[in-house]
Amino acid sequence: MTAVDPLLLATVRLGTFAGKRGLTSASGFFFRRDERLYLVSSRHVFIDEASGHHPDRLEIELHADAQNLTDSIGLSVLLYRDGLANWRQGQDDGGDIDVAVLEIEADALPAAVALAAFTPDSLPGAGDEVLIGQPLLIPGFPLGFHDGLHHFPVVRQGIVASPYGWRFQGMGWFLTDARTHRGISGAPVVVRAPGRKPMPWMLLGVHSSRFDVGHRDLKTDESLGLNAAWYPDIVLTLTEPAPPTEAAAEDAPRAATVD
Repeated sequence: MTAVDPLLLATVRLGTFAGKRGLTSASGFFFRRDERLYLVSSRHVFIDEASGHHPDRLEIELHADAQNLTDSIGLSVLLYRDGLANWRQGQDDGGDIDVAVLEIEADALPAAVALAAFTPDSLPGAGDEVLIGQPLLIPGFPLGFHDGLHHFPVVRQGIVASPYGWRFQGMGWFLTDARTHRGISGAPVVVRAPGRKPMPWMLLGVHSSRFDVGHRDLKTDESLGLNAAWYPDIVLTLTEPAPPTEAAAEDAPRAATVD
């Protein structure tokens, strides 16, 4: 059997629910820090006040058997506990950041689960150069579409469309030029990085949404085809262990601030 790229096992399909009622589908990915495993996605997948989107749980599609990747289960994860949000979200000087993380308890996973995860070593370092126009990939589940037999995401191709490391319009994101759709929110934005461990991929960002201009004539002008991707340092901030005194006083939803 051909070896499976770990990128496909790190990117997962999410469904949001209010009780038994299905709401939306989206994308996410696993991030491991020390011994803790986190699900990372867009904040608006977990809650979106503007649209009235208020799910109370997620279902994460997992490969239940490493020896049989056609076997999958849906892991149900509650978004609230005792009236408080289980996820963490962040802010910076530009306002809310459309990234959230949710810790996944190890004992909730099937014993033979097949998954991969990004780690802090997956993020760009001081010696990594990301160039304007550099090709990148966005694996995810556009409109929910995926390999329904093997439960893999599809991978869209794009490029870095604004100077990487600069805050586009003062926000904590950069632009990508890629064809995207609903359902791909929360997907990892990556470039191949051979030799990097535990995955041969560098995590450039978290895909948030398509970027458009308010004055576009919907009949005359095509969509810009640009997307906002949040810089991945917010994932490090949100997965920092909270001091005991801080953890006891957290409000819902839990928020972190980045510089």
